[in-house]
Amino acid sequence: MRPVRFSPSILAADLTRLGEAIAAVTAQGAEWLHVDVMDGHFVPNLTLGTAIVAAARRATDRFLDVHLMVERPERLLPAFAQAGADLLTVHVEATPHIHRALQQIHDLGCQAGVALNPGTPAEAVFPVLPLADVVLVMSVNPGFSGQAFLPEVLPKVRRLRQQIDAVHPQTMLEIDGGINPQTLPLAWEAGANVFVAASAIFRHPQGPAAGLAALQQALPPAAAPA
Repeated sequence: MRPVRFSPSILAADLTRLGEAIAAVTAQGAEWLHVDVMDGHFVPNLTLGTAIVAAARRATDRFLDVHLMVERPERLLPAFAQAGADLLTVHVEATPHIHRALQQIHDLGCQAGVALNPGTPAEAVFPVLPLADVVLVMSVNPGFSGQAFLPEVLPKVRRLRQQIDAVHPQTMLEIDGGINPQTLPLAWEAGANVFVAASAIFRHPQGPAAGLAALQQALPPAAAPA
């Protein structure tokens, strides 16, 4: 049985009430919190930085899943580790030295993740699977929350699931982008076991706890969180 984790993305939260938003989703059972960092170069948006990671760290002891959508991520890794990240994920497209970046993350005392944009083939991360605690598949083009899920990434998720199971079964397979109660079962069936959601949780009409509950209820019966 694959362990299941939900990683609510605070990119869609009301940052003036960040502590309340975090408390709502952790009370509903979220074990991870996702922090999207964008530099305005690798992706066309500029978002959260080390101050927000540090604020989230003060607000919770839950696992901080920090996704660096930045060029040359190596130069920023120490600052985000110091701010309190538990997992630092870098894009295979953002550095020519992905092995070194993942090793650096481990040397900083964090778990290491490697991410792929929708147009990047699964095979791009095969050489570094033994170094990766997490592989993150983007199911939208990164840069903005609220985009529609791209179903064409599902065959890539299946390919990654097969390779992870064969080479490094402890690696978690995360998916990010357009995850909602309709798309989550598709992602689970393809092999994902960590689900990032932003708008579906923090912009739910009944509040973030209800948004997370709706995702939890969308899991197939065989996928009860471990």
